[in-house]
Amino acid sequence: MTTIKIRTKIKAPLQVVFDLSRDIDVHQKLASATKELAIEGITSGLINYNETVTWRGKHFGFYLTHKSRITTMNLYDYFVDEMEEGKFKSFRHEHVFQEKNGFTIMKDKIHYEVPFGVFGELFNFLFLKSHLINFILERNKVLKTLSESKH
Repeated sequence: MTTIKIRTKIKAPLQVVFDLSRDIDVHQKLASATKELAIEGITSGLINYNETVTWRGKHFGFYLTHKSRITTMNLYDYFVDEMEEGKFKSFRHEHVFQEKNGFTIMKDKIHYEVPFGVFGELFNFLFLKSHLINFILERNKVLKTLSESKH
C-alpha cells in the first residue's frame, strides 16, 4: 500500500474550495494535459455522495478508464472517492478541508495498491508515485488559482 499526502493552503472560503474540488467540469479543465473526460455517471457539475464518475484519460501513453464512487461526504469538511473499476488493485482519495485564519487548508490523502506483484511495485517506485504526486500538485495549483479568483 502506498500513501501520498499533500497539503495546500488557499486564501478562499471553505465552501468555494470544497465545491470546486468536486466539480466535474473543473476537473476536466485542469486535467487537460492527460485529456481526462468524464464519460459515464456524473459527467458535469458537482458530484455528491454515492454518485459515480468514470474518467477516461491518457497516462503513460495509454488511454485508461477509472470509475470512482463518492463513498463518504460531510459537506464542506471532507469527501472520499474510491475506485470501483480501473487499473489499480485499490485506490482511495480522501479530501479534507479546514478553515483557519481566513485560509482553507485542503489535504489530499491517497492510498493505493498496484497490481502485478513485484513488477507493479517497481513501476510504482520508478514512475507511478511521482506521476500521481505531480498530477495532484498541478490540480491543486489550478484549484488554488480558481478559488482565490472567486474570492
